[in-house]
Amino acid sequence: MGTTTQGNAASSRGIANAKNEPDHLLVLVHGILASPSDWIYVEAELKKRLGRNFLIYASSCNTYTKTFTGIDGAGKRLADEVMQVVQKTDSLKKISFLAHSLGGLFARYAVAVLYTPRGLSGGKPDDPASSTVANSQTACSSRRGMIAGLEPINFITLATPHLGVRGRKQLPFLFGVPILEKLAPPLAPIIVGRTGSQLFLTDGKPDRPPLLLRMASDCEDGKFISSLGTFRCRILYANVSYDHMVGWRTSSIRRESELSKPPRRSLDGYKHVVDVEYCPPVASDGPHFPPEAAKAKEAAQKEPSIQHTVEYHEIMEEEMIRGLQQLGWKKVDVSFHSAFWPFFAHNNIHVKNEWLHNAGAGVVAHVADSLKQQESSSFIAASL
Repeated sequence: MGTTTQGNAASSRGIANAKNEPDHLLVLVHGILASPSDWIYVEAELKKRLGRNFLIYASSCNTYTKTFTGIDGAGKRLADEVMQVVQKTDSLKKISFLAHSLGGLFARYAVAVLYTPRGLSGGKPDDPASSTVANSQTACSSRRGMIAGLEPINFITLATPHLGVRGRKQLPFLFGVPILEKLAPPLAPIIVGRTGSQLFLTDGKPDRPPLLLRMASDCEDGKFISSLGTFRCRILYANVSYDHMVGWRTSSIRRESELSKPPRRSLDGYKHVVDVEYCPPVASDGPHFPPEAAKAKEAAQKEPSIQHTVEYHEIMEEEMIRGLQQLGWKKVDVSFHSAFWPFFAHNNIHVKNEWLHNAGAGVVAHVADSLKQQESSSFIAASL
C-alpha cells in the first residue's frame, strides 16, 4: 500500500518534479483529531482507478489538535497549503476536494479564501504568464469563477456536519453517549476549543450570526456560496444510521421532515451505497439572523440547557438549509446496517483503516467513479 502524500518539503519537491504532468489536483482533507494517514487506502484506490491525470494530495496542515483551533483558522491554513501545491505544479488546470467529517467544513472555508470571481480569473494567482484561458472548458469555468486559479470540478464531503451538531447522536466528538450530549453545549469549547463553539453555533457575540450560518451565504467573511457554486459537481455522502459522530440530517443537509426510510439494498457494484438523489437549487434570498435568533443564541450561551439549545438550533438549522439549498447537490446515502461492524460507520465511509473499516470499499469505489465521470465530461467538452 502506498503512503499518503503529505504537505512537507520532500513531497513538495516530488510534486514539482513529477514526470506524469498531472492536470487535476484532488485535495484530501481529514477530519477532527486525524492526520493524512486516514487517507492511505483511499489514495491508493484512487490512484489505481483515476490514472495519471490526477495529483492526489492529502492535506497535513490541520493534524490532530490543530482541528480544535476553529473552522476559520483551519480553513485559512488549508487554503495556504493548497496554494503552495498549486504554485509548485505548473501543469495543474483543475481542482477538486474530497473531505471527511469536520474536514468538509475546513474545505468549505478554504474554497472561499481561494475563490476568484468571474472576470478576475486569468490563471493561477501570482502567475503573470497565465493571461489567457487554455481551453473552452476553462473559459466556461472562468465565467463562474476559479478556485486557486484552477477550474473547480468536484466538491465532495463524507459524513460532514454541514449544519453543525445538535441533539441525539449528532455530535462529532461525544460518540452518542446521552449523558455527555446533555453536557455538551457548555463543555464543547473546553473539550475542542473554538471548533466546539462553532459546531454548536454559540461562537461570537449574541447579536452576531454564528460562523456556520455566515458560511451558508456570501458575506463580508467570504463568498461561501459563490465559491461552492463554481464547482461543476457537489456531492454529499451521508451515513443514514450507526454513525454516532455525525448524524444523517446534518451530513446530507436535510430537514428532519425530509428524512425517509432509506432502502436496505445496495446499488449494484457499490456495497452499502443505498440511494442517490439529485436536489436542484432552490431559490432563496439567503439565510437570515432574525432578532429571535439572537435572543435564543444569548439564552443558549448564558443558560445552555437542552431546551434553549434545541430552540436556537431549530432556527439556525432552517436558515442554514435555506442558504445551502441555493446550490444543487447530489446526495448519496450510505447504510452499513449489514456490515460486520456497523457502529464503525463514521470511519467505514472513508476506510480509515483498511482492516477495521474495509466495509466502506464500495463507497470509495462510488467516489472514484463519480470523479471519473466528471473527468470524462471535462474531456468531452474540451474536445468539442
